[in-house]
Amino acid sequence: MDFLIPEDLKDLKNMVRTFVRKELMPLEEEVERSGKIPEEALQKMRELGFFGLTIPTEYGGSGIGTFGYCLAAEELGWAHSAFKTICGVNNGIGSKPIVLDGTEEQKRKYLPKIASGEYITAFALSEPGAGSDAANISTQAVRKGDRYIINGRKHFITNGPLADLVTVLAVTDKEKRAHGGITAFLVEKGTPGFSVGQIHKTMGSRGVYHSELIFDNCEVPAENVIGKEGMGFITAMKTLDDGRLTLAASCVGTAERLLEMSTEYAKRRVTFGKPIAERQAIQWMLADSATEIYAAKMMVYATAIRYDKGERIPAEVAMTKLYATEMVNRVADRAVQIHGGMGWIQELPVERIYRDVRVTRLYEGTSEIQRIIIARNILGYKGGLEG
Repeated sequence: MDFLIPEDLKDLKNMVRTFVRKELMPLEEEVERSGKIPEEALQKMRELGFFGLTIPTEYGGSGIGTFGYCLAAEELGWAHSAFKTICGVNNGIGSKPIVLDGTEEQKRKYLPKIASGEYITAFALSEPGAGSDAANISTQAVRKGDRYIINGRKHFITNGPLADLVTVLAVTDKEKRAHGGITAFLVEKGTPGFSVGQIHKTMGSRGVYHSELIFDNCEVPAENVIGKEGMGFITAMKTLDDGRLTLAASCVGTAERLLEMSTEYAKRRVTFGKPIAERQAIQWMLADSATEIYAAKMMVYATAIRYDKGERIPAEVAMTKLYATEMVNRVADRAVQIHGGMGWIQELPVERIYRDVRVTRLYEGTSEIQRIIIARNILGYKGGLEG
């Protein structure tokens, strides 16, 4: 589907590819060892506009759209997950609520800072009692004059400890909930009553920070409501569609890297007198991986193009996210198998990538949630779970 990619986006894809291979991939061991991205690399990413690729040009971004960002995310997927995540949130769930439903004042106040990388963002929806069941959140916001008082606890929040600005979903009408009773708020770091709780220790993705966010009588002005009171759940679902597509795109890139490493290793690893690449068992694993990568890439491209045209296609987005994330886990498993003992030890990146990709089946809605969305679309069911 290269013929569908405009020349300017091809140039962007090539620029990101060069930067990833030259500047980011050599830093992977340092990120894994220290648990953080070197400031020098972050500054280069800011200077190249990586934090504002999807943000409209009038607010300081590049305005490349979801398809354009999927092309960039595919290339970023080759590098350590910390790099894609830190700028991915700013381009996706951290800015999309403002881009989609924010007021003009909110856009002018926050989007330039997000696009430049001055502000790191987060999206606070999940809670201890409401992960996949997003409509069941318990964090509450009560209006008091020209302000709202927010009380509750969020968890598993990507960029939580780092974020300068957080989109927070809270219940404003217990009876209506997802049907007009959940509101989205913008909360800045340093707001009284807002604090970071436990920082979660995870299986993989060193350098990516997830934490609890605590709201204890946190007061935010009414002007920080995104869109209208009660419409936050709709904003959240639209935002998640975008995030699912770009996550799928990064999975394609990661799988491409795994396939390249596996192919090179199979050619040079000799057993019983010949390279393992000549063994049918290895050839079939490589063939299966290549086929699945191709299928996932075509799904990402086709779905992102439709999304940018303004089509509301939650089922197709769910299919793409489901297939791409399950695919990269299968490719990672085959990569370990092809590398044998070398795939199990930490001398090669295969072991680290194998751990890192496991979370993709949980992020942005689990595989099971995607299957529910798809099935409801097939069956014509309507319900509170839209995405």
